[in-house]
Amino acid sequence: MNHYYTNDPTLAHDEHQFSFELAGHNLTFTADNGVFSKHTIDFGSRVLIDVVAADPALAAGPVLDVGCGYGPIGLALAAHFKDRHVTMSDVNERALGLATRNAQANGIENVTILESSVYDAIDGQFGVIVTNPPVRAGKAVVTAILNGAFDHLVPGGQLFVVLQKKQGAPSALKTMKERFGDAAVVKKEHGYYILKATRA
Repeated sequence: MNHYYTNDPTLAHDEHQFSFELAGHNLTFTADNGVFSKHTIDFGSRVLIDVVAADPALAAGPVLDVGCGYGPIGLALAAHFKDRHVTMSDVNERALGLATRNAQANGIENVTILESSVYDAIDGQFGVIVTNPPVRAGKAVVTAILNGAFDHLVPGGQLFVVLQKKQGAPSALKTMKERFGDAAVVKKEHGYYILKATRA
């Protein structure tokens, strides 16, 4: 069985195109079999994008989208924050290929799209890290994303995470508080929690 958080280049293609308004920008996406939420932008990603785009105290500096899939979060933020560079990473080669095509289709150039398992191929530090983590990859992967963010944030840098309550948001909040010293739920909507932590 194929999972969106793995690589399976042999999976049959079934590409699907659609447009969606994110953070006030109308973007066009191509998705396919083997990627997360291929028919539309999932609700959690939409809430996360809106929260980050509207944050009045968003930390300065480049942005990292961990587990970017075919690109909705990273590309929406790159379109919204044209003066920032956005790095987008995933383990799924098909998703990365789609993210690259979607960046080109929308004329978004302030992005770097690369293959990385969690932070394995990530260099440097960021002002903001965002993630809609691959819950089905298991708690260990999600925890590694949360804990690893600390070392990839500049002082004052911020981690934003979207998780459903039933998929472990309270546990993730506890993990973030332990690693960062403090974390908070900054939005709740239809069972989705947006969690935020700041590196001291």
